[in-house]
Amino acid sequence: MQRLRTWRTLLVIAAALILLLAGPIDAFAAEDAPARHGAIFQEGRLNVRELLRAGGLIGYVTIFLSLGMVALIVEQVLTVRRGTLMPRGLPEDAHKLISAGKYPEAEALTRDHPSFLGFLIATGLQDVDLGYASVEKAMEDAAVEQSARLLRKVEYFTVIAAVGPLLGLMGTVWGMIQAFAEFAERANPSPADFAPSISEALVTTFFGISVAVPAVCCFAFFRNRVDELTAEATITAGHVMAPLKRALVTRARPVAPAAVRPDAPRPAVPPVVAEREPRR
Repeated sequence: MQRLRTWRTLLVIAAALILLLAGPIDAFAAEDAPARHGAIFQEGRLNVRELLRAGGLIGYVTIFLSLGMVALIVEQVLTVRRGTLMPRGLPEDAHKLISAGKYPEAEALTRDHPSFLGFLIATGLQDVDLGYASVEKAMEDAAVEQSARLLRKVEYFTVIAAVGPLLGLMGTVWGMIQAFAEFAERANPSPADFAPSISEALVTTFFGISVAVPAVCCFAFFRNRVDELTAEATITAGHVMAPLKRALVTRARPVAPAAVRPDAPRPAVPPVVAEREPRR
């Protein structure tokens, strides 16, 4: 529910930004109203409205994709943090309870602090009766599961980085088809008439690359961040469970037999009676 509210808030913010930018774009285009229709650069100045118009439907889809990438970046910044994965004070409090043998209280503490570290500790405490080997295996499986869950969200950056240039290429190919079709309909075409259509066709490629470059950078950054924090949380969970390991290993160790003192009296050996062979 909390994540759903976060995504709704991000979408509302994105819609508000679009509405705020719509006014300056219209005003900027109104100043250049006398300029020639379809010219992206007019007297050395960028006409934002013509740039968006040249992008067409695919350009707007790419812009919407970029807004989704911004929302994903904000969500990752709020999620992949040390304070979120390893809440402050949780390792110390859990370590004290486990050292005192209060395993149910320690598990309840981790449930009250839902996080990556809390999930590892709670999963390990559920297998206390099976020995520390089972506890360690359960914690390893939980770490792999939670790491994969975090990395699945980071993988969306690779999808955006791959889809963005492909959308741009598709828009450019469509624009080139239209440009060549318009070029073929003219009686005496000249290269000067052909250049504006080519420049408009390349706009979608520019949009796609503009989305792909930051997406690749964000993927590398957040993937390394997830690997770093999950490894740190796993090591911290091992330190927290160290008292439990000592307790379970000591409990499972076999008791050595008592040593015999050299001066202790030895039991008497029964006399051996030699059997005589019967005479023949």
